[in-house]
Amino acid sequence: MIRTVALEKRYGSIVAVDRVDLEVRRGSVYGLVGPNGAGKTTLLGMLSGLRRPTAGAIELGVDRRRVAVLPDTPHFDPWLTAWEVLDLARNLVDPAAPSRQADELLVATGLGDAADRTVGGFSRGMLQRLGVASTLVGAPELLLLDEPCSALDPLGRREVLDLIARLRGAATVVFSSHILADVQEACDTVGILRNGRLLFQGPLEELLVGHAVPRYLIRLRSDPGPVLAALAGEPWVADIEELGDVLRLGITSLHTAETRLAGILAASGAAVVSVGPEAVSLEDVFLEVTE
Repeated sequence: MIRTVALEKRYGSIVAVDRVDLEVRRGSVYGLVGPNGAGKTTLLGMLSGLRRPTAGAIELGVDRRRVAVLPDTPHFDPWLTAWEVLDLARNLVDPAAPSRQADELLVATGLGDAADRTVGGFSRGMLQRLGVASTLVGAPELLLLDEPCSALDPLGRREVLDLIARLRGAATVVFSSHILADVQEACDTVGILRNGRLLFQGPLEELLVGHAVPRYLIRLRSDPGPVLAALAGEPWVADIEELGDVLRLGITSLHTAETRLAGILAASGAAVVSVGPEAVSLEDVFLEVTE
């Protein structure tokens, strides 16, 4: 869907994007991660056609009229209601679509109860939700989202990430974030930017397994012995550490762990309080990649 060759953007002596070769597969959800100032917004601006590259080439596998862009701080006419904002967008990009599309998108982004409120009184988080809804009007084939979860409360962040994940296969999504956890939840492919350079690009599992050993935390209410015995012989288990009532499980394959771990715990008869991946910080991954 997207391919760039030696893409570069300079502002005088400052190099914001430095010879980036980006490859985004059609139907994927691509997470572009990096700290503030890494070049994420500049790169998305060039992909969307809102900024001119200094050098390099961009190839899009879609008509630009089928591309939707969400800036990091969306703004709307304050006298319009949320429903009117979406219906105006519908008329601009897909006038043949039914007007009920606005109602459906407002509900999907958690703004159903605010449909008739003017957006001038919206909080930053509500404006962010409305921005996400606006990009989905007309069912675009490519969505470029700049920090779509910024300013959202935990519930809003969860709803937006779930919405992005559900688009996989139906559309191609590129979204930027400085929070690796968001990318882990929604994306299948990751690109890491730092100082304008693309340090890593590839499947999420390759990033976590190749550069930061993925781990699961298993909290038990029963004797850990049966669980330890069951997991000890599994070839995808790298190591197990006992931390009180928590087992810290190092793994070599995320896919295998996701498909086998629940069954092993159930077969062992253990009283499981919780199971979840241990968060890997962006800083840790950066250290691994740069080394």
